[in-house]
Amino acid sequence: MRDEYIKEALKSIQDPNILINVVSRRVKQLRRGNRPLVVSLEKLTPEDTALREIIEGKISHELATA
Repeated sequence: MRDEYIKEALKSIQDPNILINVVSRRVKQLRRGNRPLVVSLEKLTPEDTALREIIEGKISHELATA
């Protein structure tokens, strides 16, 4: 994963633990064949694709309240 992508994604999702969970879920979806929500001219790993999706606001998260 690219450090600059991680730093940018942390601006959207400030908690590193939540960021890791969101990225890992999205990576699983991408590896199962889901299409990326961002277009890139370069070949990105699923992890970098997930981070770019977060940075560009294509993916967000909600905390469940009990």
